[in-house]
Amino acid sequence: MDPGLRRDDETNISETIEMKFPESWLREHVTIEATRDELAARLTAIGLEVENVEAIGATLDGVVVAEILSCAKHPEADRLQVCQVSVGGSEPLQVVCGAPNARPGLKAPLATVGANLPGGMAIKAAKLRGVDSFGMLCSAKELAIDPDASGLLEFPADAPVGASLASYLGLPDASFELKLTPNRADCFSIRGVAFDVAAALGTNVTALEIPEAPIATDAKFEVELHAGSDCPRYCGRVIEGLDTNAKSPLWLTEKLKRAGLRPINPLVDVGHFVMLELGQPMHAFDADTLRGPIGVRRARTGEHCKLLDERDIALDDSFLVVTDADTPVALAGVMGGFDTRVTDRTTRVFLESAHFAPAAVIGRSRKLGLFTDAAHRFERGVDPELPRYALERATALIQRIMGGQAGPITETASFGQLLRPAPVPLRRARLARVLGMSVADAEVERILRALGMQVSEDEQGWQVLPPTRRFDIAIEEDLIEEVARIVGYEAIPVRIPAGEICLAAPSETRVDETLLRRQLAAHDFQEAINYAFIDGRTLDLWQLAGDHVAIANPLTSELGVMRTSLLPGLVEALRHNLGRQQDRVRLFELGRVFHIDDGKAPRETRRIAAVAAGRANTEGWSARSGEIDFYDLKAEVEALLALAGITAEYRIASEPFGHPGRSAEVWHGDRKLGWVGHLHPRLAKALDLDSEVVAFELDVDAATSRAVPRASELSRFPSVRRDIALVVPEQMTWAALEASLKASLGPRLHGVVLFDQYRGPGLEIGTKSLAMGLILQEVSRTLTDLDADQAVSDAVAALSRDCGAVLRG
Repeated sequence: MDPGLRRDDETNISETIEMKFPESWLREHVTIEATRDELAARLTAIGLEVENVEAIGATLDGVVVAEILSCAKHPEADRLQVCQVSVGGSEPLQVVCGAPNARPGLKAPLATVGANLPGGMAIKAAKLRGVDSFGMLCSAKELAIDPDASGLLEFPADAPVGASLASYLGLPDASFELKLTPNRADCFSIRGVAFDVAAALGTNVTALEIPEAPIATDAKFEVELHAGSDCPRYCGRVIEGLDTNAKSPLWLTEKLKRAGLRPINPLVDVGHFVMLELGQPMHAFDADTLRGPIGVRRARTGEHCKLLDERDIALDDSFLVVTDADTPVALAGVMGGFDTRVTDRTTRVFLESAHFAPAAVIGRSRKLGLFTDAAHRFERGVDPELPRYALERATALIQRIMGGQAGPITETASFGQLLRPAPVPLRRARLARVLGMSVADAEVERILRALGMQVSEDEQGWQVLPPTRRFDIAIEEDLIEEVARIVGYEAIPVRIPAGEICLAAPSETRVDETLLRRQLAAHDFQEAINYAFIDGRTLDLWQLAGDHVAIANPLTSELGVMRTSLLPGLVEALRHNLGRQQDRVRLFELGRVFHIDDGKAPRETRRIAAVAAGRANTEGWSARSGEIDFYDLKAEVEALLALAGITAEYRIASEPFGHPGRSAEVWHGDRKLGWVGHLHPRLAKALDLDSEVVAFELDVDAATSRAVPRASELSRFPSVRRDIALVVPEQMTWAALEASLKASLGPRLHGVVLFDQYRGPGLEIGTKSLAMGLILQEVSRTLTDLDADQAVSDAVAALSRDCGAVLRG
């Protein structure tokens, strides 16, 4: 009874599914006064999009149920038979037929002379190879009621000869195919759709009374649950003494065919019927193959289970299994096992009707490369109150078709782990404000009750308790959406929003991010937007995976973690462009990166980064030639920081992805702002980059914070310049020298300029000579030569003490 694989072939695998059902079946469950076209339009209007409506048996006048009395070989054709066919009280008709299953005693449809079949075929008296034929015995495909064209459409032995085919099969009918959104799992059943139709058309859902089956045997299997919230409810029942000669009745097979399912045998057909009618997938085990007890647990790594499609699958602890004596016999919520399947010889059956949580089923069928109706429903959520109800419905149908004696229902449940809907408030004022219109209280209550909700009125509006099948109703906006779609979006007035908009004044303490984008765009950089997801192997390659955030359910294996830097994505985009004959690439991105600290929630940081490769300037006779280098990107960093009035200090970099001698960390005071430099040669080689790649990455919050500008007095007195040359250790940075000068001279130092650098003869190995100009100025007086000389003396002393500098002679 496991729903198995979708549609006509149990071994067919599909990645999509729609809810398909016959119109006549829906009308059995809800009163519908509308025409077929009106019904289709209304279903689409309330959010149940009608993908297709296929008419069935629209033009079958003149087609009747006939019985073949005798068959004789055609004298002129080996594959044709001359049949004598009875259509009731009149004389038998002679019909020439080439169907392979034509035989005496068969009841099949006959299109009489004068009938017009679907497709425009007109039936006339004719001679076939010299033999008169008065009508045509038909296949299901020729009547456009089923795609089967293998032979004549066969009817049961009790089919009334001479009866109109349309009245016998309940035609004309139509097959509706709905394209449902993932949140409407309740509409993967006739009953679920019926409640929406009742609300939309102002009618009522027909009550479905299912009495409890009388207990005629003590046979049962004990059930043990070891899966916690993955399977909080499991119901099972044994039915004995089944008639193996029983066939699925015509009304059942016709419903399944029009729903796109192929009839197989009564047990499987009943399972499909209950699933389509109520929405509860079920499974039937051959009870003679079970030892018991029946259990549900997580699979153990290394276990195997042979499924209905005869594949032997290897299991791990991500799968939920149904066990018999602790041996896996079914993949819970997906597919039953081969060894315990029901067959045409099954006389004792154990029916399973369980509630499997979506988290325990989702993705499991995709992992195995198969797709089942059961998995599709359990992944989206099945009503946890359905299992016992569906089991009684299936029992009644099986006994009606195959007889048998039912045993007691064995139910094991962890009621504390079953999802229970909570009341949701709906305020009149909020409803009117969101919709832009008022809906009468009586209409709101009618809609909600028609959808199966319990409604109680309070001062502000209503308290609404959703039915257990509606997992999508959790907040007030969900209820407003229900009212809106049933009332009709076309009824909601179109109005221009009115009201005052409060404009927030931009803060003077921050640089607008738009200015950062404009700055880089003006400097010939193009903005890129990359996924915030990235391949974990890429982060490993960049040595940036230490504190990454892993995604629990990634879209693909290549997008399994959140990025910890913007640079890997930008460099990949740059490499992609370089590989397509772009010899000068300059890209930037402003976005978020993600890190996680031990025991803390993930944190997001806004960064701005840029990468460049190729020529420093566009090609031209007046442009500087040569490849882009560290100083080009350093200039871009300083231009960005200048927007916030920040003067950066550059220190030796420690990032593993940076070139050790051609990259630097960017600091402002005691705060690290980011990094700038060339990529490490090993990384560039691993990324298959032939060009030098220069990049930077800055913390946006740090790079855009600025002090509020304050006016200060300009000095009216002239400045004095003194040049000095110092010998310093090779590893000494200019930033350290500059900091020492500012600390020693204070406000006297108006500026400092480095104008020469020398290495070579005359200097000790491991030293360099730096020549700088000190710009000295006071705001209250003119500096004298003695003042300037004292300032130079103070500067040299400080540089000697702090940096090991020696005045060059």
